[in-house]
Amino acid sequence: MDDSHRAPQSYAARLREEARLQALRTLAEAPEYTATDVLLRAALREQGLSIGMDAVRVELFWLNENGLVVTQRVGGPAGLLMATLTERGLDIANGTSQVPGVARPRPGA
Repeated sequence: MDDSHRAPQSYAARLREEARLQALRTLAEAPEYTATDVLLRAALREQGLSIGMDAVRVELFWLNENGLVVTQRVGGPAGLLMATLTERGLDIANGTSQVPGVARPRPGA
C-alpha cells in the first residue's frame, strides 16, 4: 500500500517512525552493526532529527521489543545502552522488508 492511503499521523508519530528508521540505517553502517545510544543520538541530530536521550532510549527499546535490534546496558544502570542490528532490522533499514511503526525508506535515499 502506498503512503497516500494511510490515515493521517501526528507529527510526533512521524518523528518516531523516522527516528527508528534512521537509527536502523545508522546501525547498518556502524562497525559490527553496533553503536551506543550517545552515538545514535548524535547521528540522528546530524540527520536533522532533534531528539533527546530519553527518546532515543525509548525508541531503542521499541526496536528491541520488535526484534530489529538487540540492546544491552553496559556500565551499570547509569551506563551506556548498546544497540546491535539484527538481520530483520537490516532488512528494514535497506527497505527490503517493512514493519508498522518504522518509516519506509524513500526511493534513492
